[in-house]
Amino acid sequence: MPRFALSPVTRRRLAAFRANRRGFWSLVVFLTLFGVSLFAELVANDRPLLVVYDGGWFVPVAADYPETAFGGDFPTPADYRDPYIRERIAEHGWAVWPPIRFSHATVNYDLTQPAPSPPSAQNWLGTDDQGRDVLARMIYGFRVSVLFGLALTVFASAIGVAAGAVQGYLGGWVDLIFQRFLEIWGSLPQLFILIIVSSAIVPGFWTLLAILLLFSWTALVGVVRAEFLRARNFEYVRAARALGLSDTRIVIRHVLPNAMVATITFLPFVLSGGVVALTSLDFLGLGLPPGSASLGDLLRQGKENLQAPWLGLSGFIVVSLLLSLLVFVGEAVRDAFDPRKTR
Repeated sequence: MPRFALSPVTRRRLAAFRANRRGFWSLVVFLTLFGVSLFAELVANDRPLLVVYDGGWFVPVAADYPETAFGGDFPTPADYRDPYIRERIAEHGWAVWPPIRFSHATVNYDLTQPAPSPPSAQNWLGTDDQGRDVLARMIYGFRVSVLFGLALTVFASAIGVAAGAVQGYLGGWVDLIFQRFLEIWGSLPQLFILIIVSSAIVPGFWTLLAILLLFSWTALVGVVRAEFLRARNFEYVRAARALGLSDTRIVIRHVLPNAMVATITFLPFVLSGGVVALTSLDFLGLGLPPGSASLGDLLRQGKENLQAPWLGLSGFIVVSLLLSLLVFVGEAVRDAFDPRKTR
């Protein structure tokens, strides 16, 4: 079987990306943090990962078990933070707990100080104003923010690339009318529209994604349009037309791959913009439903509880770290696709 081989251009781009050590290691750190957050239930949870009781094996992190399975009196789901249940498990078996014994919504009722409480052996970064573990909420909030940004980037890029391709390839009146539409659409007050929609519809992950998608898809239209306007009169495009190829095939197979080079360099910045948008909406109280794990909610609590500096500092550090990593990766990708730096 033939071995898969990268083209010389791709190898030069990968070498240029690796040569930018700040961007390369930023990508490694980002992927590591994102990988940990994807398995947040195994890192921060109020349920054991594994329980062995009277010879039986249970996986509470993946399934619900009744309290009677561990010697309790009620058929309701077991509360593994209940001292009675923990004593029964310790007497008749053993349990493996995650490093952080709190989920993002778990309230610590054993606090020795009023919430928000400072960092302690139980809560490594303290608790918020409702007694929930800050570190657990940071891990879950990191995952939600990145997944939201990735989803927004994918959908916005698909719509923006398609719109820019049609506009740039056809040109003429289509390009002129579309440009006027983009000018009007871009002048709409996004924040006011979000406030109106959030007052009429209960905000959620997909609701916010749909609303922000209405305004985010225009970010890549100008870049793709410029590439198509430049490439549509190239000799290979004219030759393809002379051979009788359809416009759809010409766009997909011949023009779009060249336009995607400039598009890819913008994707990390579009991703960071999606993270900032969700964080800002949560900070203003227009984002995810109350109680959801959110970095913006952590920043808002830091603003409202200045006597608890660990809230604001924790939120600031994780948001600034996330955005810095994405920006550094974007700069490395931009340099890798710059022909002046890959020779």
